[in-house]
Amino acid sequence: MTSSYQFPDKEKEQLLARETDWRLFLRLVPYARRTGSLLLASIILLVPLSIAGAVQPILVGQAISLIRSESNILGFLQNLTLSEGLNILAALLTVTIAIRLCLQGLQTYLVQQVGQKITADVRNDLFEHITSLAMVFFDRTPVGKLITRLTSDVEALGEVFSTGAVGAIGDMFLIVAIVIVMFLRQWQLGTMLLLMLLPVTALIIYFQQQYRKANYQARDELSDLNAQLQENIIGIGVVQIFRREQFNAEMFRSKNQRYVEELDKTIFYDAAVSATLEWIALVAIAGVLWFGGALVMRETLEFGQLSEFILFSQRLFDPLRQFADKFTAIQAGLTGVERIADILNRPIDIRDPESATAIGQTSAANPRQLGEIRFENVSFAYKPDEYVIHNLDFTIKPGEKVALVGPTGAGKSSIIRLLCRLYEPNQGRILVDGIDIRNLRQAELRRHLGVILQDGFLFAGDVKSNISLGETYSLEQIRTAATQTNVASFIEDLPNGYDTELRERGTNLSGGQKQLLAFARVAIRNPRILVLDEATASLDVGTEALIQSALDKIIENRTAIIIAHRLSTIKNVDRILVLKRGQLVESGSHEELLQEGGLYASLYKLQLLGN
Repeated sequence: MTSSYQFPDKEKEQLLARETDWRLFLRLVPYARRTGSLLLASIILLVPLSIAGAVQPILVGQAISLIRSESNILGFLQNLTLSEGLNILAALLTVTIAIRLCLQGLQTYLVQQVGQKITADVRNDLFEHITSLAMVFFDRTPVGKLITRLTSDVEALGEVFSTGAVGAIGDMFLIVAIVIVMFLRQWQLGTMLLLMLLPVTALIIYFQQQYRKANYQARDELSDLNAQLQENIIGIGVVQIFRREQFNAEMFRSKNQRYVEELDKTIFYDAAVSATLEWIALVAIAGVLWFGGALVMRETLEFGQLSEFILFSQRLFDPLRQFADKFTAIQAGLTGVERIADILNRPIDIRDPESATAIGQTSAANPRQLGEIRFENVSFAYKPDEYVIHNLDFTIKPGEKVALVGPTGAGKSSIIRLLCRLYEPNQGRILVDGIDIRNLRQAELRRHLGVILQDGFLFAGDVKSNISLGETYSLEQIRTAATQTNVASFIEDLPNGYDTELRERGTNLSGGQKQLLAFARVAIRNPRILVLDEATASLDVGTEALIQSALDKIIENRTAIIIAHRLSTIKNVDRILVLKRGQLVESGSHEELLQEGGLYASLYKLQLLGN
């Protein structure tokens, strides 16, 4: 069985062509369903709010008609005195105002809650998906860009619901209600306002499409800006040592200027929408006064009705203006959805099998010691046609101590990454205890692998949590692991011992101290296979001797793979595999390889000369 892994082509790399707004919006529907009654309640409240808003101009117009004793007075007011009629109209107007005041606040609160819940759910799913992607994705994607997706893009997405979509639905409700009431009251003026509404809507949609494009470019520039910022902060030591402050500041200034230029375009289109609506609202009022005034002069329209339509023209374009503002938020949010979809659509290349095998399933008739590793014709490349491992074929027996040796770039660390299944081989297969690692769950595989890298990464938190890494080990177990690896004395010398708080990446510890915690972290898990990738390179001679003593105990009865550039530290291993340009060129013990006089002997002699 060989791997079917293929490199993504250009189309797959892009993953997703620009989707329509509707398709992007549909991506949020499953998240909206999770909010359940909150979203439903916020939409139901739009109905009384819209009716109250549409009725108010009629009440004002009826008051004017009542004062002028006009004929278009509503039936329930016709047999009342002027004082009684005005009191009823004032009471009704007060009720509509109270409805809008009370329900508007409640509806806004519910919509904001919906937006925040959707934002939190999307952020959780996005984080879980990102941490499930293969290492090849992180090799190609700057961290700053991912942070932008998880922060500003997700926040913009939340605006789609919190101030965008539901609010836009409310504005649409109000516009429809006003249009219906206008046609019921006076169809000629209603038709005129509706005809003015249609081209304005088309113009707004055009501006919003341009805004969407500019906003996408602006967010791309922001991602690059954050990536550059993150890179400079992490590498601040190199920046200052090599006096690159001014040079990097100029690079950042240039990138920042490109971001501002793209942002200016979004501001222009947003302002264009607002200016267009302001202008058309005034034109609408002027049109109502001109056409309505002519109808009044012909005595086919009452003055009270004209007053109604003056208010209608204002009310009609107010929700349209608000709708345009919300539409801007929706477009910015849909840009966020599009960028987030770029990540969520990326396939998880390394997946657990549907029916996984467990390590250690042996029969009574075929018992065996566990910890065997076998590479069968394995080839691997980080980039197409640039293989770093070629047709690698070897077996490490259970309990055997094997060292991987070779010049820089020989593929030693790549072998470890493939064994841990951080990458998939392009050809061949890797077996642990006779089981193809692709038939194992990743958690099951890595539970049996203890890996100590040259750079021990620490998380912000206390010492004991950096050893347990979220698993339920007792403090006594943590102490035992620290004692086994001879690091207990170092931990106890810290200000608060095992409760000492570590800063981000453990910056309040030395490189050697961080490495010591990495040893305890592996020891507590009691793995069957131990992998040491230059694990003692950052330790001083005294500490290394202390750790080596502990390692001798830890690797007993375990399979061990050791990568070390200092060849003097691997003399006592059972076997040494010598690699060159991703191929196995020599294999044997230290003495056997020296007698052969090949690559290993040359490397060893060079190190002796250097020492």
